[in-house]
Amino acid sequence: MSDVNITIIDREGKEHKVLAPTDMNMNLMEVCKAYDLPVQAVCGGMAMCATCQCYIISDHVLGERNDDEQAMLWEAYNVKENSRLGCQIPITETLEGLIIELAPEE
Repeated sequence: MSDVNITIIDREGKEHKVLAPTDMNMNLMEVCKAYDLPVQAVCGGMAMCATCQCYIISDHVLGERNDDEQAMLWEAYNVKENSRLGCQIPITETLEGLIIELAPEE
């Protein structure tokens, strides 16, 4: 089993250092939920609600947004250039040291 270290900044500015398993086919939204961080994930990870929107703070290259993610972010609030949907970011070894901030709920 291999875990990566991820720092998640919640909506109050508190940092949470978490371990995320790379061998369980999880995504970033699911990791937030597993650590009881305030991510609603209304659509269950289908890129249809933007309640798992986060800002990528570190310099990690996550690849391009897919069409579904891009379409949802066009309709979402508080979108920034570094916005991503947590449900669309699979947990892989390349995320070691990732730092994200949860976007405001609205």
